[in-house]
Amino acid sequence: MDDDNAVDTGPRPQLLLVEDDEGVRRSLHLLLHWRGFDVRSYASARALLEDTDVSTAEWLITDYRLPDGDGIGVLRSMQRRDWHGRSILITAYPDPTLRAIASMNGFHAVLDKPIRQHELIAALA
Repeated sequence: MDDDNAVDTGPRPQLLLVEDDEGVRRSLHLLLHWRGFDVRSYASARALLEDTDVSTAEWLITDYRLPDGDGIGVLRSMQRRDWHGRSILITAYPDPTLRAIASMNGFHAVLDKPIRQHELIAALA
């Protein structure tokens, strides 16, 4: 078998995705799965926080505006649960103040919608 065609069968890093827009959530889920992540998708903050099997996830990607809160609150809740993964905030409302607040709260990157695939992949590197 040619090494270029070999399939990586090792464990995939787990990634939590919180996005209320079903189309965006589905597109990101497929892209991230294709890029090698074990993706768990949620339509709301509550859905994520009700899942008891998220503590080992390496990544969190969350939308800023959610029907039941915001992405900063999601990250804070995860941190209170002693979660220490890396996090990315996505938003359709880019604002320098939001970027500063996100950074102060532990987000590693803030990406504007529409999300550009190359920017997302770079943020996950």
